[in-house]
Amino acid sequence: MADFNARKIIEALRSGVPSREVGRCFSSARPRLIRELDGALNAVADERVSSGMIFTGKYGEGKTHLLNTVIGMAAEKNMVVSILSLSKETLLYKLHALYPKIIQSTYLPGRVQPGFARVFEEMTPNSPVAASMFEYALTALETDKLYYLLKSYLGTGDDEEKFRLLADFEGDFVLNNDLKKAYRRILGERAAFKTAFSKTKHTMDYLAFLSHLFLTLGYKGWVILFDEAELIGRLGKKARLNAYANITRLIQPKALEAVFCLFAFNASYIPDVIEGKHEFANLDAAQLAPEVKQDILSALNRITAAPQLVPLNREEILEILEGVQRFHAQAYDWNPNLEPPLLLSAVEQASGQLLRAKIRTAIELLDQLYQYGKVGDIRINELGQATYEEDLVPLDADVLDPPDEARERPAGMG
Repeated sequence: MADFNARKIIEALRSGVPSREVGRCFSSARPRLIRELDGALNAVADERVSSGMIFTGKYGEGKTHLLNTVIGMAAEKNMVVSILSLSKETLLYKLHALYPKIIQSTYLPGRVQPGFARVFEEMTPNSPVAASMFEYALTALETDKLYYLLKSYLGTGDDEEKFRLLADFEGDFVLNNDLKKAYRRILGERAAFKTAFSKTKHTMDYLAFLSHLFLTLGYKGWVILFDEAELIGRLGKKARLNAYANITRLIQPKALEAVFCLFAFNASYIPDVIEGKHEFANLDAAQLAPEVKQDILSALNRITAAPQLVPLNREEILEILEGVQRFHAQAYDWNPNLEPPLLLSAVEQASGQLLRAKIRTAIELLDQLYQYGKVGDIRINELGQATYEEDLVPLDADVLDPPDEARERPAGMG
C-alpha cells in the first residue's frame, strides 16, 4: 500500500522546496557540522546560555535543508523554533520590524501552526506563570511596559481589548499613552513607566520577555533560524552596518535566556559584499559608538570565518540516494530493486553538480523506471530487477525531458 507521508517527502524533494519532514528524514549528511550544532543546542537547553552561529554554502548545496534539519533537532529537545527568510519585508537592520516576522514564524513544540496566542489565553492573573512574568518584567528589562501590558491583558474582560493587547505582544505595538489609559481603566491604578518605551530602542525587551516565558512554560529554549541572510548585501551601507550589529546582538545577547540563533549566508557573500563593498573600510569610516562598532566588527569576522557547506562526497550522496529510492518505493508501493551505485551513475550522467539537481534527477529516473520499466541504460528485467546494459540507448535530453504529450505521471502519482 502506498505511504502518504513518503509521497509527501518525494513530492517535496521533486519540487526542490525544503521542508521540515525532509530535514528530519535526511539528517545524516554533514555529520561534523550536525554534531557541532547538536552540542550548541544541548548547551542552550542544559545550561540556559544563549549563543549562535553563522554558516555559508553555495546555491543548491543544502543550506535550507540544514536549517530544516535543525528544526527537527530542536523539536526533539522540546525547544521553541522560529524560522524565517530575510527579505525586503523582513528587515534585519530594524529589530522592531523584524520582531513581528519572528513571531509569525514561531512554532511551539508539537504544534504545526505558528503562534503562541493560546499561551496567553490560558494564563490567569494568579497563576505561577503570570507571577514569574510580572516579576521578570518589573526587574529584568530596560522598560517596564511589558509589566503593564501583561497586567492589562490578564485583567480585562473585553474581548476586543484583549485582542488588541495580544497584538502588542506579537509586534503591533500599542502607544504608551493608550496603554496607560487602558491600565487605569482596567486596574483602576496609574501606570508609571520607569522608562518610556521606544520600539527603536527596546524591542530586545520583547525578545527577552518571550525567552523567559518559554522557559517558565517548561520549554528547553528558543531556536531562531535565519535563511537567505545574504540579502543583507542589497541594503544600503548604513543599513548593512545596522544589520551586522543586530546579528551580534542576537548571537551574543546580553538579556536573552536559552536562545540559539543560526544564520545561513550564500558563500558568495564574502567576495561580493564584505570584500566587494569594502565593509571593513566602511566600518572604520562610520561615526558610531565604540560598542556598536565592536558589534559590527564581531559580525563581519564571524561571517568571514564561518564554516562553508562543501559538496557532499560520493559516499554521502549514495546514502542520500538510498533514502530517496526507499521513500519512492514506499510512496508508490513498488520495489525498484536498484543498486544505489547504478542510480548514482545514471544521475551523474544526467544532472549538474548541485545536490538539489542530483536528487530531482534521481526522482525523475525512478519515476520513469516505475512507469516504463526502463530509462536510458537502466532497465527492469523479467525478474523485476534493475540492470545496466551497454547496448541500451544512453541517457539524453529526450529521455529526461520528453515532449509534453509523452509526459504522463504514473497512476497515483502526485
